[in-house]
Amino acid sequence: MMARPYNVITRARSQIATAAAAMTMLTITAGDGWPQAAPPSAAGVRAPAQQTSPQGEPAPSAPPPAREEDPGLLNEMGKLFEKSLSVLPPLKSPSETIDDLNTRAKDAGDTLSGLARPSSMAAGRMKCPVSSNGAPDCKLGADNLCRSKGFKEGKSLNTDSAETCSAKVLIPGRTRKPDDCRTDHYVTRALCQ
Repeated sequence: MMARPYNVITRARSQIATAAAAMTMLTITAGDGWPQAAPPSAAGVRAPAQQTSPQGEPAPSAPPPAREEDPGLLNEMGKLFEKSLSVLPPLKSPSETIDDLNTRAKDAGDTLSGLARPSSMAAGRMKCPVSSNGAPDCKLGADNLCRSKGFKEGKSLNTDSAETCSAKVLIPGRTRKPDDCRTDHYVTRALCQ
């Protein structure tokens, strides 16, 4: 599908604007910077008059004071980048990284091989008996399903339910009563140990 001309022009304009902004920033940072504070003469303070020696010659001037660090935006950004580099952890060489991965893989393999009992999945259909509070006990159903497959105990993974009704429901013209049907729950898949 061909791009619409106005989409191409819009993209080109945004890329040109981005490039122009980047070039402007480069030219600003490449040249001499303006001082961060106004010079003393601009602030209304006059420079002291030069002293003359008794012979009429000007006295040797003292060396200019050491320039203090400018607290400007670019200087502060530079400090920020220097600090961020010191916070990051040092990069590892590829051989160190591979050694670390091999060590972790070996530890994981040792952990997996150290499991005491292997687990297996069992599929079937075992009824969950009703517990004393009326709820289905699917843990017991999972245990029964796993025992039928030769394991000791199990944990239910999938269950199913079905409504079981008496034959009285099939009699034509008879109204259905609350105790005519019940819901049975079944374990269909279990994790056995």
